[in-house]
Amino acid sequence: MSTPIEPGVILRDRYKIRRIIGQGGMGSIYLAEDIRLEGRQCALKEVQHESSLPEDTLQQAQDQFLREAQILARLDHPNLPKVSDFFSEENREYLVMDYVPGEDLRTLMIEARRKKTFLDEMEVLDWSVQLADALEYMHQQDPPILHRDIKPSNLKLTPSGLIKLVDFGLVKLMASEEMTITILQGRGTALYTPLEQYGGDTGHTDVRSDIYAFGATLYHLLTNSAPVEARERFLRPESLIPPRQINPAISGRTERTILWALKLHPDERPQNIDEFRQSLVGKGNPITQHRQQLPQPSIADLLNTPIDRVLVALAVLMLIVTLLVTLLEGL
Repeated sequence: MSTPIEPGVILRDRYKIRRIIGQGGMGSIYLAEDIRLEGRQCALKEVQHESSLPEDTLQQAQDQFLREAQILARLDHPNLPKVSDFFSEENREYLVMDYVPGEDLRTLMIEARRKKTFLDEMEVLDWSVQLADALEYMHQQDPPILHRDIKPSNLKLTPSGLIKLVDFGLVKLMASEEMTITILQGRGTALYTPLEQYGGDTGHTDVRSDIYAFGATLYHLLTNSAPVEARERFLRPESLIPPRQINPAISGRTERTILWALKLHPDERPQNIDEFRQSLVGKGNPITQHRQQLPQPSIADLLNTPIDRVLVALAVLMLIVTLLVTLLEGL
């Protein structure tokens, strides 16, 4: 891998590098300032090609990046960062995306684990609905787009409460005849990777591969423990601990859906995101459903504090006065 770009360097006469905000096996992600649009910050996703590649192979990789970057730039969804530009410099390709402020869900999970607690299930389900919407949008493109690297660190929670699926590093386009092409060679993160993805680009992955990673991500967020890798589970099927054995507060419905998504064979998983989402939360918003299920406060509940007792007493007094006035007017 070549040396990361130093802060202060300007790429394409427009993007001034501020700092590295992420690194991977094929390049870095930089926070940059768009000097043409004062005050705008963006994220530059870098893809590096091996300089030893034959010239025709390198040209093929660059052409492929161009085709797929054009498709990514057309995506427009509130839970996906907008790709606004793409370019090449010195055997490096760059996607320019919106910079997403906030913490990633891995950081929030680690903080919960440090406090010896768990993330709230209803909050995680709300995030899941947003992620499901983004994935459904990607899967419904023509050709369908697979993410192939869903994990807590690739999900950022913005200050406004939006979840953003931020990394398109292993994105894959599915051609109609089921031939596939990818922006990056890679297999994702092992903890969240289904068996069929271990073949790299020779294996057959489809929307059910993203569903597996989705389920593995939920398992990790709700238990503070990563699921056992698919390869180990293939050899020892009993090695996956059911989520509720780790966090008893998880609902049975959530546990069943997670374990369904984590089936080793794709045919045994939910077959699309909508099926997965309905199993997880039904057709409505999980937060709204949860609130509707809460019991309504009784009179005894309203009298739990001195100020509540005063307010209730005043309301009763006003009711009595109103009744007296009504009776006197009728005499």
